[in-house]
Amino acid sequence: MTGPGYLAVDSGGSGLRVVVGAGGRGPLARAASGEPVRTGARGIDPGHFMEQLLPVARALRSEAGLGQLDTAVVGAAGMASLGDALRAELPASLARELGVRRVALAADAVTAYVGALGPRPGAVIAAGTGLIAVGTDLTSWRRADGWGHLLGDCGGGAWIGRAGLEAALRAHDGREGGSARLLASAVDMFGPAAGLPGRLYPRADRPAVLASFAPRVGECAAGGDPVAAHVLRAAARHMADSAAAVCPAEGTPAVGLTGGLFHMGPALTGLVDEELSKRLPRARRIAAEGDPLHGAVRIAEDLTTGSFSLPGDEKMLSLTSPAGDDATRAADALT
Repeated sequence: MTGPGYLAVDSGGSGLRVVVGAGGRGPLARAASGEPVRTGARGIDPGHFMEQLLPVARALRSEAGLGQLDTAVVGAAGMASLGDALRAELPASLARELGVRRVALAADAVTAYVGALGPRPGAVIAAGTGLIAVGTDLTSWRRADGWGHLLGDCGGGAWIGRAGLEAALRAHDGREGGSARLLASAVDMFGPAAGLPGRLYPRADRPAVLASFAPRVGECAAGGDPVAAHVLRAAARHMADSAAAVCPAEGTPAVGLTGGLFHMGPALTGLVDEELSKRLPRARRIAAEGDPLHGAVRIAEDLTTGSFSLPGDEKMLSLTSPAGDDATRAADALT
């Protein structure tokens, strides 16, 4: 067994992704669980989180040959709005079960930011089923959107899919603004258009179902369909609006894109670049370095090596740390 190490976790809709590593040596072992952590009346369920994490973390600690895991970084979807129970209970649980002394609890938007840009001023658009933009000047965090598919997530996968299906139904009805190509694609994917509301509205996973149509909108746009191209252009404008709302006002900030929606490729990213150049001409668009798990690992590495420099925030990035540690002085919000 070697010295102490760290635990980095990305908790999302498909389960947990977990890395164990050591400062200066990087990740040493990794694994994933396929069951998402439950949410309930208290928000994200800390008991279920620990049930999922502990067997994986212990196995990885042994595989990596580490005697102890001193530091844990948890990035979780819903942490900002549903993470009160995690923040209240997880540090003590990790200390009791794994000997962890220092815990950083982050919104997945923060780990996405750090994974994409690292600890530098700028803004990140994180787009998958939903959409959120996060920015920092390294003194505080700002967020825009991320309000869910009914109230926001403008430009995200569910938003694009819904707009594409609306255009399909317009064509089905013979109304202006419809697209025969999108209608044909919707019928191919979901069946007869008239039955779409009955198949969609009762679904608990409605945002994901809507988002599943977003790649079809991209395909139609790439194939020359003007209605689909208009949907993607509007999505790109929404993304640029959100990035502009959180981007630092001074200097030449970096702007990055992260998330599965951008796998759509140039049909979308090219439009986003165009809209960003209009809204944020002083910003520098850079390629994302990594994903949210990469961001959690980077935060853990920085905490372990004493180079942590990110601002704390009660909802976005909270840190528990032994008195006198460098990380304590670096963060603004401690519990």
